[in-house]
Amino acid sequence: MKKYILPLAALGTLAYADMSVQEFVYKDPRIMGAGGANTAIGGYSTAVFYNPAGLINIKKSHGVEIELLGLSVTGSKKIQDFIEDVDNSEEEDIVDTIKKYSGKTFNANVSNYTSASYHGDTTYAFSIGILGSTDINMIPHANDGINGLLEVHGRAYGGLVLGIAKQFETPYGELVVGVSGKYISQKSYDAALTEPEIVLNKDDLATYLQDNYEKTNSGVGVDVGVLYKLPVAKEWQPTIGLSVLNAGSLNYGDVYGSVPMTVNAGISVTKEVPYLNRIIVGVDYVDILGAKQALVRHVNPTDYYDQYKTIDANEDFTNNIRAGLTIDMFDNMWVMGSLSAGWYQEAYTAGIDLQLTILKIQAATYRENVGTADNIIEDRRYVVGLGIGW
Repeated sequence: MKKYILPLAALGTLAYADMSVQEFVYKDPRIMGAGGANTAIGGYSTAVFYNPAGLINIKKSHGVEIELLGLSVTGSKKIQDFIEDVDNSEEEDIVDTIKKYSGKTFNANVSNYTSASYHGDTTYAFSIGILGSTDINMIPHANDGINGLLEVHGRAYGGLVLGIAKQFETPYGELVVGVSGKYISQKSYDAALTEPEIVLNKDDLATYLQDNYEKTNSGVGVDVGVLYKLPVAKEWQPTIGLSVLNAGSLNYGDVYGSVPMTVNAGISVTKEVPYLNRIIVGVDYVDILGAKQALVRHVNPTDYYDQYKTIDANEDFTNNIRAGLTIDMFDNMWVMGSLSAGWYQEAYTAGIDLQLTILKIQAATYRENVGTADNIIEDRRYVVGLGIGW
């Protein structure tokens, strides 16, 4: 394993199968635990990745919020078994070991989002952040065919993110408008590694991928969002949200990590409850215009090292629904904690978020559906987050 798989992780990302879909530049563990529904909620610096207007819901009592460390580690179900089996394989058995896991998907991601945000006693909220992420995805195949023996797609990426939200009072309710911008650069790797490639380069696959498959891209994305807080049932704080994300040059072409522009809508309610702090319920429908792309293998690539192309994902309606419930149990100067559950890509999610003075701990699980409507690959993932902030 140390010679075969870990060098791949050092490169950045790899994706399962011959297709992958990028919805958001960053997935916050706190939000994924609640079904990924955040278009009409916000409240964290990471609102810039879902709806920048949500920055206005950062609690005024917190004033300046600093997340000095926002580290998260994600892994697929049984990825440890795969790593250990490959690690313990003799060199002559590496091919058979990979074939044993044919059809299974494996993802590993390490991300960090460091940010500073402000929302004091004003009608404005600001945020600035620095994102860094590596992501590795793999799918073994039983036969060394069009998809190779081990298909890998990956990237290492990061950049700067800025966001601002402004609140307006109207006779018909409260309106919030948000704008954010991001600059992201990445190195990506798309490869359907054949049996000869793996055997001949088994001692240094990382260098082989860098030399033959590495592509470098960078782009700018602009996000615009609104929140409309309805002037009815104010104890429930009903809110409608709409966001247009990643308008610009983040669509890098036919490489893993291309981010299309998406239009997303959501609705939420928030209510204070006895003996607890509050409950938040949100429901989103993402990618209203069906812009998401899937990465698929060329049947007969004209260029051996340009093996992939993008097609419309054509996802089912229910695959774009996000729904979540968050229960804020307590929030004081010493401790904050919440539990969450939800529905994301037709499967359950769950999460916990705990902050003890400056130490933040999160855990979540969700299932990612990768592919197209007629060829879905399911991947249950588990996330652990560790942060330092105040």
